Parts: sequence; structure tokens; C-alpha cells
Amino acid sequence: MQRRIGQKIKARIGANENAFGPAPSVIKTVQDHAHKSWMYGDPECHDLKHALAEHLGLAADNICVGEGIDGLLGYALRLFVEPGTGVATSLGAYPTFNFHVAASGGRLAATPYVEDREDLASLLRLTKAEHARVMYLANPDNPMGTVWPAQDIQRLINDLPEHTILMLDEAYTEFAEAGTQAPLDVTRKNVLRFRTFSKAYGLAGARVGYVIGHADVIKAFDKIRNHFGVARLSQGAALAAIRDQAWLADVVGEVKRARQRIADIAKSNGLKALPSATNFVAVDCGRDGVYAKIIVDRLLEQGIFVRMPGVAPLNRCIRISCGTPQDLTALEAVLPKVL
Repeated sequence: MQRRIGQKIKARIGANENAFGPAPSVIKTVQDHAHKSWMYGDPECHDLKHALAEHLGLAADNICVGEGIDGLLGYALRLFVEPGTGVATSLGAYPTFNFHVAASGGRLAATPYVEDREDLASLLRLTKAEHARVMYLANPDNPMGTVWPAQDIQRLINDLPEHTILMLDEAYTEFAEAGTQAPLDVTRKNVLRFRTFSKAYGLAGARVGYVIGHADVIKAFDKIRNHFGVARLSQGAALAAIRDQAWLADVVGEVKRARQRIADIAKSNGLKALPSATNFVAVDCGRDGVYAKIIVDRLLEQGIFVRMPGVAPLNRCIRISCGTPQDLTALEAVLPKVL
């Protein structure tokens, strides 16, 4: 984008990164261990898996670490999808999942969002109608930032056909209020829960995610995963991050303040911010995708990088990441002119 517009981006608030960055303790860990980069990382991610297990109250055998949620979704679909296999998702949900389905030859079916949320009832009906092997759901949601409470997610899990694998993307779970996460039940072989260090922990560039599930299913990832895919420095950074929960709490507080400021900026410009349980806010521009795209493009011309959903009617919105106060000041100055 910078090459295209011929200038530096002033406010990078479009990729749902954590603009507040990793903890100082994480940065120091990376600095202290940089000289060991000549060695491969532990192919089993032993220390990180055990730290996660302790943090979550699980066994290490219930966790597989991989190259972010994107990489782990790819592995999971290779495990369960072959040409012609039915896969159910929502129209407009995370597109990278769809790319992996295509790469595996899966037969993708989608149901529309309802009131800017992935609709659990219609998603379940679609899954049954298509005899889908896999169902994908993000909670909290990307790109809209909306959320379902734990009891609704648990009801969906209870109603799943036995042959269907639920791939539950919880990339933004640390930002959501208490009562969003269904209990971690690793006795079910048909539920996989994906989480990441890219968002709340500020390590998007390090590419570290993990998947939680039944020990037998998690073990199956070892058959196909890239065993040296998670770099030594990335493992060390994630290990330091999980141990610094005080920094995580500070970041969650910063994100809450930024969400409110984005909502205030939207309101002062005659736009409507949707309630968000993530580190971004979807802002309803009040018209259609053509109008929202013009706003995105004109903001970019002014050095403000935001994005938008790709499917109607979600694409009436623009999506603004929770940037620093300086980022949002830049947005606040430019948005009235663009509109």
C-alpha cells in the first residue's frame, strides 16, 4: 500500500494487530536469545505447550502449537477434508479459512450473517443439510467484532452431529467479556478451539498459535505439521508472553479505551459503531459497499490504513483496529475531510 500511494502509512489500523505491542519482558527475552537463532526451535514446542497447559488447566497432550491460527487451520483441514468433503461456514466470515478449504478440495457451503453475527441456528441447519464434515465459527467474530455468549456456543456444541468437526476460532477471546468462552471440554473429539499470540499478546509477526482438543485428535497433527515451523525466538517470545499476564491486562484496558474512542469518532461523524468484543470496531457507514470502499480508499490516500468486510451487507461497514491514541488522533483529523 505504501508503494502504491508513494507515502508512509501514518496510522496502521486495518490489520487487527496489537498496536500496543508485546510486553517489555517479551522484548527482553527475544533480545537475550537472539544469538541462539542459529539453532532450530524445539519441534515439539515442549516448554510452551506445558506453560499453556498450566495456564489453561489442561494436559499438554491437549495442545498443539503451530504457525498462527492460519497455519493450524490449514493442518486441520488437511486432516479432515478431501476432495468433495462438505464444509459449512458463514458468508463473509474469515476468508483465509475458505482458501484452505479450496486447497483441500472441500465443498464449501455458506449461510448469511443475521444482525451482523454468524447465525448459529442457520449454520447448524446448513451443516446437517450438507452433511458437512467441518463447521467453522469465529467467536468473537471477524470481521464484525460481534460475539455469542458461552451458553449459546455450548448449545451449538451439544447439538453438533457426531461426524462434524467444529473449528472454533477464538483469536480475539482475550478481549471479550467474561461469559463468552464455553468451558474447555477436551473429552469431545469433534471440537477444536484455535487461539493465538498474534492479537492480545502482540506477536502477530512471530506467528504463534495453538489448537486445543482431544488428545487423540491433537496427536494426529503430528502426522502432517511442519515440525520446525515455529521458530526458536517465536517460542521464547510466546513463553514469556504467557507468563506476563499483567501486561495482557494492561493491553485489554487500552483496547477498551480505544474501542470507545473509535465509537465516539464514528458518532461525531454521523456513523454508527457496532458493539465489539475484539481489538477492532466495525463502523456502519450507512450506505453500501461502494460507498464504504470509497471511504477506505480516500483514507488510504491520507495515510490512514483501514479495511472493510468483503461481502454484502457486511461491506457497508469499515473495520478500524484499536490503534494508539496517536493513530486515532490521525483518524479523527482526516475522517471528516474524507466524508
